Parts: sequence; C-alpha cells; structure tokens
Amino acid sequence: MSAVSRAAVETILRQYTDPYLNQDPVSAGCVRAIDIDGGRVSVQLELGYAAGLFSKGWAQILQTAIEGLDGVSSASVSVTTNIQPHKAQSQVPGLATVKNIIAVASGKGGVGKSTTAANLALALAREGARVGILDADIYGPSQGIMFGIPEGTRPKVKDQKWFVPIEAHGVEVMSMAFLTDDNTPMVWRGPMVSGALLQLVTQTAWNDLDYLVIDMPPGTGDIQLTLAQKVPVAGSVIVTTPQDLALLDAKKGVEMFRKVNIPVLGVVENMAVHICSNCGHAEHLFGEGGGEKLASHYNVDLLASLPLSMLIREQADGGKPTAIAEPESQIAMIYQELARQVGARIVLQEAASPAMPTISVSDD
Repeated sequence: MSAVSRAAVETILRQYTDPYLNQDPVSAGCVRAIDIDGGRVSVQLELGYAAGLFSKGWAQILQTAIEGLDGVSSASVSVTTNIQPHKAQSQVPGLATVKNIIAVASGKGGVGKSTTAANLALALAREGARVGILDADIYGPSQGIMFGIPEGTRPKVKDQKWFVPIEAHGVEVMSMAFLTDDNTPMVWRGPMVSGALLQLVTQTAWNDLDYLVIDMPPGTGDIQLTLAQKVPVAGSVIVTTPQDLALLDAKKGVEMFRKVNIPVLGVVENMAVHICSNCGHAEHLFGEGGGEKLASHYNVDLLASLPLSMLIREQADGGKPTAIAEPESQIAMIYQELARQVGARIVLQEAASPAMPTISVSDD
C-alpha cells in the first residue's frame, strides 16, 4: 500500500466543483487543513457563504472520493461556514453589527419583490446564517404581514436611541409599519422618506447579522439613491417577471445599481410559468424566457425562476412564507438555491474586484 500524500488528496479535491463558487475547493481557497496519519485522512473545508443544508452532502461526496484514493483506509471531511464582511461602495462606512447588506429591488411593483425578499431572508437563516430584514418599502410595507407579526406590534426602544428589531421565524425584522398606524398612508416627500430609511438602517439594534436583506420600494427614485450613497450594500438582486413591461423597468434597475457601483448579483424571475392545478397544463401567462434574456444582456446570472403559484401567495399572506411553511417542497428548494447563490456571489464579487495598485518610490 503506497503512502498517501497531501498532493494526492488535493488532486482528488480538484476534481470536484463547488456548484455555487464554480471552483474546486482548492482553487477557491476553502481548504483549511489536510491531516494525514498513515491511511487516515482528515480534511477541513471552510465556506464563505451560508450553506448549512448543502455542506453535509458536499462533505459526504468529497469523503467518498478521498476514500477511493490508493492507500486511504478511512477519510473524514468537515465543512464549516465563516461569513465575512465584504466590500461595499467606497467611502460608505460599514455597519458595526451587520456584515453584508443585500438589496432586493424591482423596476416596478407587483412582480413579487417583497415575497422574494422574505423567502430569501428565511432561506439564508435556514442555511445557518444570522439574518435580518428591513422593510424599506416605506409607502407599502408588507414584511410585518409576511412574517406573521400581529398588527399594532411596536419595537422596544433601547437606551432611548435604538429600535430593537422584532424577531419572527428566526429572522430580525424592522419596518416603518411598526412605527405607524397600518391604516394611515405615508404621505411623505422624498427627503422625509430617505431620512426615515437611514434612521431604520442605522438606529436599529441589529444583533451581529451575517446578512441584512433590504426590501426596496419599486423604481429608481430617492430611496434607491439614498441607499447607494449612505448604506454599505454588498450586492443587489433584481426581481422581475417575464412580461416585456416588467423587463423594461428591471433594466432601469440594473443600470441604476451599476451607475452607483453596487454589484448586481443576479436576476430572479417570478411568475415564469403557471401549472394548472386541475390538468397539469403548463402555460407562460406573462411570456417566456424574459428573465434569462435580461440576465444574459447584462452578463449576470439568472439566480432563480419561480412559478406563478397560489401557494406562494397564500403562505406569504398567512405570515409563514414558503421557505418555512413547506421547507421540503420544490418551491422552497428553489429559494434555498437562491440563498446559496446570493451568498456565494457576494464572495465571488469580492474576489473579482480589482486590487489597488501598488505605489513604489525609488531613489532614481
């Protein structure tokens, strides 16, 4: 029996690609330790994105591969997660208790942006991350309803300065709806809305979050500009439907984020197809392939494509979105894939950002 070497173990690991980082564990820098004791091999991997539901299966695949290596009598692979703060806009200070902020936006209303934001936050939490969600849709806040928070609930105030977010389903939630009467419309001008958004972001006592999901209002107005100029956003997710009008507005959203140097992590297409509950016939009510065309045009990824489903709507309206209402369902699995894709793309955006040039001074 030949002796096992570290190089041989790395060669095996290089044959397997992390489906979210699109690299093998060695090239992606995920290997933290390889210990070899005779025929016993122990490998420790560390992922930079939330992947609690994925890591066990990933470890098993790699363990089986290493056990097939000549000279290996037994192998163990452990996969842990270590989420780090990632780069946001230059000259925008980070938040002390929030590592990464994800903006979920749309060019127009009615495309399922808030539902996507809620399920994304819940899916990230199911993957083991500490997550918060901020309802920045000042004129039409809905996250309180989606998270099943009773009407009239008010956040506590800490040290006469900080709002304490309300926890629901393992996620910290903050919304302007918690500070106003649900039946009173927010008749505010742009500067007032922008100021309210900044207060909600900076004066909420977030509790050491890995990710803060911000449910943006639709469009490309004052709130979006305030977010870009004052809030450290690691990346944005654009939500659309296949409909031509929705795609036209979604393009404006992509362009806006690019102009303010916020990475677009990808596109989520809602209402992609309707499956008849009686006969099973599939029908593309709002067009076909629109999200994919948008993603391709801007060279970003189509992160998820979700059906037009009554269950998604009913579960969100009932205060228990699909990601936790039916966690083993096909639709919930799509949201889990979305969560892992978003977390991994934040890591990849950081790796792809150009390094600062080195300045050297000589005596010549």
